[in-house]
Amino acid sequence: GISGVAAALLLQVPWQVGLLLGAAVASTDAAATFLLIQQSGIGLRPRLKDTLLLESGLNDPMAIFLTVTLTSLVAKMQTDAPFDLASMGVLLVMQAGIGILGGIFGGRLLARLLDTLSLPVGTYPVMTLAGALVIFAGVSLLGGSGFLAAYLAGISLKAKLKRPIDRIVDFNEAFQWLCQLVLFLTLGLLVTPSALLQDIWPTIGIAAVLMLVARPLAVFASVGWMGFTLRENIFLSWVGLRGAVPILLAIYPVISPGPITVGFFNVVFVIVAISLTTQGWTIGPVARLLGLGPQPPKAKDEAEVSAP
Repeated sequence: GISGVAAALLLQVPWQVGLLLGAAVASTDAAATFLLIQQSGIGLRPRLKDTLLLESGLNDPMAIFLTVTLTSLVAKMQTDAPFDLASMGVLLVMQAGIGILGGIFGGRLLARLLDTLSLPVGTYPVMTLAGALVIFAGVSLLGGSGFLAAYLAGISLKAKLKRPIDRIVDFNEAFQWLCQLVLFLTLGLLVTPSALLQDIWPTIGIAAVLMLVARPLAVFASVGWMGFTLRENIFLSWVGLRGAVPILLAIYPVISPGPITVGFFNVVFVIVAISLTTQGWTIGPVARLLGLGPQPPKAKDEAEVSAP
């Protein structure tokens, strides 16, 4: 909402279009976040890392739902057709409810199936991938969020599977990176570099509001009371990297009937690029500045000597 208001004011577009842009850039990227954290050598405590992972997985379905809903709203705005808010509320409940139930029970059923079958070791990762696709498609056909279901199915599978899961995790991690490479390559083909500079200053302003105002307010409002220290909340506020999902979501309004042009896609692309470069390159220094990095050996040894 905050990013949407900033977009509407800076780009001088209707508030519906501004909120649509805010929804498109709302999702964070777990893969980019943890890759940069791992490369920076930051020793975050597990609860902080798990929070980032959980957030990045759960905010994708909501960002998709909001983008689809607001795209419909913008299209109806052009034709002066009434917007049924009640039906959108019912749709949201169905998407979340069926997605949660389908993901949890689907993951448990898949875990039991893998534990029961006796197959060559190399086939279990493929079976897991096939099961995830079935869960995604089945929940989507029932009116739920397939993305939420697939995410929760993975968590449920890891919790319930008795068979060693290392090979499955390694396979899916490699497959995930392959998919992201293909996705970014495809998205890159849609970009015209000269067109990215048309609204560059308003776009930089939206990115600044997103990183410095909207994200910190959202973090402190949602998890500020959950026992994290002030430094950890500040770190969570800064590590809200945008990735492939916002760029992918920006394509949907452009190709859908309505007034949204390719300029919308260009704005989202630049916001993601600013987030990845500005926040991504500073994850390590910010963590160390806040005292969240690994403790130096000398200081650790002195603490052990001075301990009673």
